[in-house]
Amino acid sequence: MVYGADRERPPTFLDGDRSPSMAGLKRRGGAGGCSKRPAGERPGPTPKPRLSIAVDAFRRPRPGGCQQEAARDDPRCLFWREEEGMQDQAVGTRDRSVFGGEEGVLLTGATGFVGMELLARFLERTRRTVYALVRAGDERHARERLRATVASLVGDPCAYEDRIVAVPGDVTHPALGLGSLDWLADEVTDIIHGAASVSFELGLPESRSINVEGTRRMLELAALGARRGWLRSFSYISTAYVAGEHAGSFDEGDFDVGQTFRNAYECSKFEAERLVRERLGELPISIFRPSIIVGDRRSGWTQTFNVLYGPLRAFARGAYAAVPARRTAPVDVVSVDYVADAIFALAHRRPGDGRTYHLTASDDAATVGELIDLAAERFERRPPVTVPPSLYRRLVHPVTVRTGAARRRRTLRRSEVYFPYFEIDTWFEDRATRSTLAQQGIRPAPLADYFNRLVDFALRADWGRRPISRHTARKQARAH
Repeated sequence: MVYGADRERPPTFLDGDRSPSMAGLKRRGGAGGCSKRPAGERPGPTPKPRLSIAVDAFRRPRPGGCQQEAARDDPRCLFWREEEGMQDQAVGTRDRSVFGGEEGVLLTGATGFVGMELLARFLERTRRTVYALVRAGDERHARERLRATVASLVGDPCAYEDRIVAVPGDVTHPALGLGSLDWLADEVTDIIHGAASVSFELGLPESRSINVEGTRRMLELAALGARRGWLRSFSYISTAYVAGEHAGSFDEGDFDVGQTFRNAYECSKFEAERLVRERLGELPISIFRPSIIVGDRRSGWTQTFNVLYGPLRAFARGAYAAVPARRTAPVDVVSVDYVADAIFALAHRRPGDGRTYHLTASDDAATVGELIDLAAERFERRPPVTVPPSLYRRLVHPVTVRTGAARRRRTLRRSEVYFPYFEIDTWFEDRATRSTLAQQGIRPAPLADYFNRLVDFALRADWGRRPISRHTARKQARAH
């Protein structure tokens, strides 16, 4: 189905079945579609009907020969927590009162790095229907993109087709490019907004159009759902770097402390979070602030090779004789599995609680010196000299880019945008979040524990030039 003349009609599941219109279902009352209530009783939210997805549909034949296995029999539906001593738990044993049965959840950014991991958790650990807002011109393109994402996640593009709805849209367009938000507001009870530009190279107008205006439009959808009585939670994925260049401790309750910003990304995410915080009294909101996100700590898998990976790649190629950094500066890095596990758990067990959660390494953060030593040992190279950033920019960098080989100059230019993150003087306070997550067995691991796995995967994937699916990476990790 292509959105055009019939924009207000809901899209289909990936298996071709059309999602029932909640608005239509709600209108089916007593005789003549009307229902009576006692005199003087105030109207409340109409009990929300469940989507027509039966458990036995998990095994029904899929178009094109695909068949969805029952979740309880599928090893993809198990938690992967062996290292933490947790017993694997199948979907069939989950607490349905916590996960909301089969009500719809909307993900933005589902084809992105963190969004993919969240999508996997909703598919593997719940029976909820996932509506994924996918940037696409029509439904066919959206479904193709989402199928490719599912194939990377679990190895089968047809998996979970009866529980995924591809919604072709764009957060930068009015009404998300859907023409009307009505049907979507009626279909979902929870929204997780993670779609964003994470580029450090975009100008402020471009970053704002995605990060700020996109968030504004998602809040409009949330407000509509709240007015209709359906919205249970709105989870916003921000960044710890809304702290900008603030020096010292930055608490989960801190926001505007007069900070300046290193780039348009930080500034636009700060402005977007401000929009969200302005609605704290009106909407059931939770805010998540991850720091630098790297690959899975068990497999090393990552979809993106930015921030930490750029300098590591340059160092592996011998591009650095000196780096602009302080050896004692913290490098706050967290693995994508920690971030996704935390958001998944908190967005459900403490939905819309108005809190801000720092998903950071904090006390476990490595220092620049420790990171340099880890890289030097892994790549068998001499550690580069650390130079005060002001001196590097004034003297070392101009000479290096003029006299180095062409490939070395290109590598330096690509990685220099990340240099400011190696002279940070900010410490993120996360004790409240860490205490809450520890009760569920979720905790961050020190970078040194999985650094080599990150590098091993990056080398196998040739720093992103040779894509490796998440499914393949996990199989390879289990085989070793």
